[in-house]
Amino acid sequence: MKKVYYPLLLGIMALCMSFFPAASYAQTEQDALMMGERKLCVAATVQYSSWTNYWEGNFNRDNENLGRVTSKAAALMLNYGLKENLNIMATLPYIQTASSKGTLSGLKGFQDLSLAVKWRALQWQADRQKVSVFAVGGFSTPTNQYNIEFLPMSVGLGSQVLSGRLISDLQVNKFSLTLSGAYLHRGNVKIDRSAYYTDRLINSNEVNMPDAGNFQLRTGYRSSRTIAEAFVDNMTTFGGFDIRKNDMPFVSNRMNSTRVGLEAKHYLARIPALGLHAAGWHTLAGRNVGQAIGFLAGVDYIFDFTSNTASK
Repeated sequence: MKKVYYPLLLGIMALCMSFFPAASYAQTEQDALMMGERKLCVAATVQYSSWTNYWEGNFNRDNENLGRVTSKAAALMLNYGLKENLNIMATLPYIQTASSKGTLSGLKGFQDLSLAVKWRALQWQADRQKVSVFAVGGFSTPTNQYNIEFLPMSVGLGSQVLSGRLISDLQVNKFSLTLSGAYLHRGNVKIDRSAYYTDRLINSNEVNMPDAGNFQLRTGYRSSRTIAEAFVDNMTTFGGFDIRKNDMPFVSNRMNSTRVGLEAKHYLARIPALGLHAAGWHTLAGRNVGQAIGFLAGVDYIFDFTSNTASK
């Protein structure tokens, strides 16, 4: 009889990625774009990611008992421009997980509500060059008490997260280069047992969650209606421990990953408020995560309330 190995689900990816500009700019926490004042972007995305291989610690292996582990997600995002240099955002994803083999059943449900405030602190422009600096503050919290002890089938980690991000952006003609870094402070979580084992026995139902950092480099083409970019994204956990050999994963495991991808957004000439979005990525390296490949498609629409104000 084969032993059953339990890999850790790839850390929850950003479900609503960059939303690019037409006359206005729709954006998320990681890019260098802003919505105009009194403009609202409503965006919807669907995402698919899957893996057969994973890293148990730093050892890459497969698992014939689980087969292919998949995660499907749909997300709604709202993004409103309070001012030209100040935006507020909200995102809520719905996630469904599954495996192609074995007895583990997938889970599904709403995950975490994310809120963020984005401020363009500095902008300098000369000729065809523009340099911008942004600061982003974020908070996310679970929307329900979903099961966090059923990895890799859980839909999330169940932790409240405070985050701070700095973004620097350079644009020369239609060439763009964006670098960002964030610190994520994770709140502790509680599990339905009175003791658990990490690298030692802990007699408590409260789990200390390690903080994490996210770093991203994006570069490519940016015009008034179209953006096409390549990106490198790294997630590093500051603490935690590795999955023990042939053991189940745990919510406070170290989860590191580096992925590369391509992303594009285009606003239609005949309907300039309507945008189409696509992305794809692959995980190059990791620790206690799946070696996933993923795809995203989305649509968004920008409502301009400035015209309504002017007509009154």
